[in-house]
Amino acid sequence: MKKRVKSADCPCGSGLLLSACCGPRLAGERPAETAEALMRSRYTAYALGDEAYLLATWHPSTRPDGLDLAADPVKWVGLSVESCTGGQAGDAEGRVCFVARYKAGGRAGRLAEDSRFLSEDGRWYYVDGEVG
Repeated sequence: MKKRVKSADCPCGSGLLLSACCGPRLAGERPAETAEALMRSRYTAYALGDEAYLLATWHPSTRPDGLDLAADPVKWVGLSVESCTGGQAGDAEGRVCFVARYKAGGRAGRLAEDSRFLSEDGRWYYVDGEVG
């Protein structure tokens, strides 16, 4: 089940409107140009509950059979990109380190991850990540 956005700001923290940032990616209108853009759009998909986008952008070699975001009531409240290595147009792979803040069960938390991405046929895919 997708959540509704309360404002037009993109959840990824870019400072742009959703319609000018991750919205077209989630709608399938424009693929992510970089690994960071994909990571940001995947964060937005988690924040909005868009399981279909998450699965479609997960590399087939590590993609789960499904997700059940509704069973895990997490509210994603902020994203900070710490670093990017590779992941540009023309690169075959990239890494993005980020910190995502959330609230669950009335408690604040943070997820720090070093995510690995691959580009195949002009599309970026999330492969896996090291949580730290």
